Formats: sequence, structure tokens, C-alpha cells
Amino acid sequence: MRTPNILIVDDHREIRDALTRYLEKNGYRTTAAENATSMDTALSTQQFDLIILDVMMPGEDGLSVCKRLRFERPDVAILMLTALGEDTDRIIGLELGADDYLAKPFNPREVLARIKAILRRTDRPTSAAGGLGGKQMRFGRWRLDVDRRVLVDDNAEETVLTTADFQLLLAFLERPRLVLSRDRLLDLTSGRNGGPFDRAIDNQISRLRRKIEDDPANPELIKTVRGGGYSLMCTVEEDS
Repeated sequence: MRTPNILIVDDHREIRDALTRYLEKNGYRTTAAENATSMDTALSTQQFDLIILDVMMPGEDGLSVCKRLRFERPDVAILMLTALGEDTDRIIGLELGADDYLAKPFNPREVLARIKAILRRTDRPTSAAGGLGGKQMRFGRWRLDVDRRVLVDDNAEETVLTTADFQLLLAFLERPRLVLSRDRLLDLTSGRNGGPFDRAIDNQISRLRRKIEDDPANPELIKTVRGGGYSLMCTVEEDS
């Protein structure tokens, strides 16, 4: 079995060193980078499964890096590290395509748990796709190539989905017209429970709407159900 390769990007040496020791002790390969420039150098020579990315860094900050990576390397998972209480950074990070976030200071065990949860979703795309693996699913004006994680519109233009967007869309495609609560969606997509002020799903919904809705401000596909959650209000068919 291939050992996952983790890239740690943080300007604090103590954090880089502590995470490196802990993750390697738990069977992961790691590379550490102090800033975006060092990260780019590492990415030019190695393939990584997941990037641990600090928001507050000198030079190009973590949010800018996250946005860039989502265009350059959409298949690489991203775990954002944010300052305690900086909800805005967490919201923006998720909107830009981060797979999950963790506030500093953190327990290394929690970092490990988040990494394992993310990699369970990204390392096994076929099983992650459940019964839709190998299929082409049609909904609205879109067709989803499940194995490639690519959306194709009626003009044959393709949009590559991030892991988080893909998992969220799958949750809806497997349950069309059902109302899914925020907690249910968080469990289906991340395998974790949300807190009372956890807005992760709302931000992921907004990001997905920007990709699939003609007018994200007035969505026709993913509807908000007051007091209930969200529902995919269209027919889903297997494309022949």
C-alpha cells in the first residue's frame, strides 16, 4: 500500500517540526515548506496527497495559495490552519476550495483525524462514489462524469470539481428531492459532526451553486428548505 505524502506549509518552524515528527511517527511521508515559494518548489518535484496550509504567512498568504492551487492542482486535498476565532478565514478558505479547516492551537491527534477523514474521501474515488462509480449522471443541463470528477455542460465545456464539491454533489445526486439537513450533509461529506455555529456546509453549498446554477442568487437546482436544510430539486438520470 502506498504511503500518503503530506506537504506542511507554515512559516512557524516549531509547528512544521512538530507536525513532521508526529505524522512520520504515524506512518506518513512529509515535506515541510516555510512559505508559498518553498511550497511551489516542493510541488515541482513531488506528488502530494494533502497539503496542510497555514492562512497567515508572509508573502503570499494561505488564502491566495488555496485559490491558486484549486486551479493548478484540483485533485490535491487541502487542510487549512486558521487562527483561533478567525471565522472569516475559515469561511473564505472553504469557499476557495479547502477540504477542511482546523483552528490553532490544535491537538496533533485532531490533525491526524482530519487527515485520515480527508484521505478516506480522496484516496479511493471509486468507493467514495458509492453506487455511482463508473457512471455518467445527468441532472438539469449538466452531466457528471463520476470517475473523472468532471462536470460537462450542454456546450461540452468541462469543469473539474474539487474533492469537497464532488462529495457534496454526490450526496445530492444519490438523494434527489430529499431534504438533507446541514448535519446530515456534513456527515456524508466529511464524516464529522458540526457545532452550533458551523457554517461549513452553507459555504460549500454557495460554492457549488456558483458552478451549477444559472443564477446562484436564485437557485433552481439546490433549494434551501427553511428549517430543514437543502434539497436537489431536479430529476437525476444515468446518461447512456
